[in-house]
Amino acid sequence: MVKSAGRKPKSKSKPTGKPLRFDVATLRELAGDKVFERGVEYHADGQVEIISIDGDRVLADVTGSEVYRALLEGSGKTFDGECSCPAFSDWGFCKHLVATALTVNDLEPRAVEQSKDRLSRIRDHLRAKGIEPLVEMIMTIAEHDPVLRGDLELAATAASADDETLFAQFKKAITEATRTHDYVEYRQAAAWAAKIERVLDRIENLIGAGRAKLVLRLIDYFFAQMDDALQSVDDSDGDAGAVYARGCEIHLAACGAAKPEPVALARELFAREVDSDWDFFQGASEAYADILGEAGQREYRRLASEAWQKLKPLRPGGRQTHDNESGNRYQLSAILESFAERDGDIDARIAIQANNLSSAYRYLGIAQLCLEHGREADALKWTEEGLWQFEDEPDERLALFASDLYRRLGRAQDAQELLWRMFEQSPSMEQYKRLKGAAGKKSAAGTVDRAIAQLRSQVGRSGDGPGRSWSSPRELLLEILMSEQRLTEAWEIARQHGCSESRLMELAKTSEQSHPREALSAYARGAEQLVHLGGQDAYKKASKIIAHMRQISDRIGAKADHTVFLAEFIGRHKAKRNLMKLLQPSRS
Repeated sequence: MVKSAGRKPKSKSKPTGKPLRFDVATLRELAGDKVFERGVEYHADGQVEIISIDGDRVLADVTGSEVYRALLEGSGKTFDGECSCPAFSDWGFCKHLVATALTVNDLEPRAVEQSKDRLSRIRDHLRAKGIEPLVEMIMTIAEHDPVLRGDLELAATAASADDETLFAQFKKAITEATRTHDYVEYRQAAAWAAKIERVLDRIENLIGAGRAKLVLRLIDYFFAQMDDALQSVDDSDGDAGAVYARGCEIHLAACGAAKPEPVALARELFAREVDSDWDFFQGASEAYADILGEAGQREYRRLASEAWQKLKPLRPGGRQTHDNESGNRYQLSAILESFAERDGDIDARIAIQANNLSSAYRYLGIAQLCLEHGREADALKWTEEGLWQFEDEPDERLALFASDLYRRLGRAQDAQELLWRMFEQSPSMEQYKRLKGAAGKKSAAGTVDRAIAQLRSQVGRSGDGPGRSWSSPRELLLEILMSEQRLTEAWEIARQHGCSESRLMELAKTSEQSHPREALSAYARGAEQLVHLGGQDAYKKASKIIAHMRQISDRIGAKADHTVFLAEFIGRHKAKRNLMKLLQPSRS
């Protein structure tokens, strides 16, 4: 570790013979070298105070720019942690957790036992004080801690007040907890959500106290506040969303206890699922099924069906995958499909999905649904209609599904022809591999020749210039020729039409044995370009290429040619002193 100037190195702890509680190599891997070393310094400087050790759970205060709370759970090579510092929120395992783990590792058995007893001693001391002194102690703390004071006030009110008084008290607490003060930044979101969690804890306890109907009123108000607040929160880590989801869980539990009127509940839940900007009530008809009962479910379905009938179907001719009703279309289709799936009504599910046929992918979804339920003829019908409707805008996923379906139905020739159409429309290495694989051993050679011939016919056309690089027919042709070891043809294409530098280097590497002189020429060009690029890293790469060229030249008996090349290369770049140093081994 790097020690600060003027600091005396601390003596190392003597080995105790006990196994490490936390594996040091795992610590370093979790934190990274730099963070680990900072944690070593924190530990060496005694900046860790162990609060408690309870089984595999360690709690500590670590003093940095502030005092941070560090928590470790687990042991050996299997453990995890949390820390209240900003670095943990941004990057994960931090120096404070490293320092805590190392401090625990160095604790003598007696110190471990003392840490285990620390909170127990406090607990026993409080029990021994009696009720009145304990009350006074808590009240003194509450006077200086507004959060504790608020929690105690809510608890006291919940024990004796009527529903209206409680509602007013908790409504105020919800308002204060969800207030964003213009905007909640990313680093503040977890603390903001934690305040709301404390209020929700108190509200949830009211269900067990027989006040479920009051809880429903409070949670309704909570949802309204959160709908506004979430517009002003950076919820990158999902803390705010988790709080909202907790409110949904409480709402479900309160409905189970209060048994609200089913039809009215169905209308409320449907509005929350369809009209909300958030998706916390998605799937509500299933989650609340037992509470809604037959009457509530029937009303839910009626509401969804009526709204669905008002939507204009999207057909292939429009070619619009989204419209101004896309949000409602998605939500309503999900609701109605859920009901149809529970009924086992495949035709109803197909009809729902057929409301939107604006893309080839929509046809694929219906075809897959049909095939999953053994309806091969229907799957084929929807597949072929999708291929026909979008023949000018083919979807690879639908085409591959169709090819597999054709083979499944014993129509291998149709499957192969479809793959060829895909390759002709959008050639790629993946498509080529599919074609060759589907052809089988007997027809593989013919498939390779046909694919190469097709790409040859496109090489050199408008749009296949060097600028297209890896996506051009020329580059794909070279890749296929290399994969088939047709290297002479590959070099002919490269000489006549050029190729990207990376492809040329790949071709050179592949051809070192069969076409060493072509490979040497390509390597010489690559080394020259690296030198023109400049920089020590580029110089190192160039010198390695030249050293490799020497090995190839020696192997083929062209040592003199390499000597001439190297002399000319040095003559052109002798002013580059760093490069000359790197080339010294090649000159000897």
